[in-house]
Amino acid sequence: MKLLFLALLAAHLALTPGVAFAGQNKMPPPHAQELWSYITKTSPYTKWGQWPDYRGVHPSRSPHGPYNRVYVNQAGLSSTKPPLNYGTIQVKVSQTKGGKVKNVVAMYKVKGYNPKAGDWFWAMYTPQGRPLAAGKLAGCIRCHGAMGDNDHVLVHQFK
Repeated sequence: MKLLFLALLAAHLALTPGVAFAGQNKMPPPHAQELWSYITKTSPYTKWGQWPDYRGVHPSRSPHGPYNRVYVNQAGLSSTKPPLNYGTIQVKVSQTKGGKVKNVVAMYKVKGYNPKAGDWFWAMYTPQGRPLAAGKLAGCIRCHGAMGDNDHVLVHQFK
C-alpha cells in the first residue's frame, strides 16, 4: 500500500508544473516573463523538436503569418494522444517572407490554469521577449478551440 501511494505521488508530481526531478528543469508558473525566461534561457525552444507532421517553415495566417515555425518541448512530443501532458509548451515563431521574426507565441499546458480551454496559458512576445499579451487570451482560445478534440493544437494531428 505504501509503495502504491509513493508511485501515485511521484506520478502526480511529475505532471505538476513547478516540480522538478533530477535532470529536469523546473517548470515556470503561468506568467509571461517567467515563461519567456524558461523558453529562452532554461530550456531554449530552438533546441526542442518539432511535430512530425509540421517540420520546418510553413505558410500561415494572421496573427502568425505570413510564415511560421513551431517548436515543441519533450512533454508535448511524448504525448501520444489528447489531452497533451501537463508541462507541454509549443512555441510558434512568426516570420516575414524574408525570414525576419515578427513575434513569438507560446502555449503552455498548466494543470488547473483554465480547464474550460484545455488548461492552456497563452503568451505573445516581441522578438526581444517583451510580452504583447498573456493569459487566457480570447482570440487564442476562440481560434484554437475549433480543435478542442485535438487539445487545441492546430498544427499537429494526433492519430
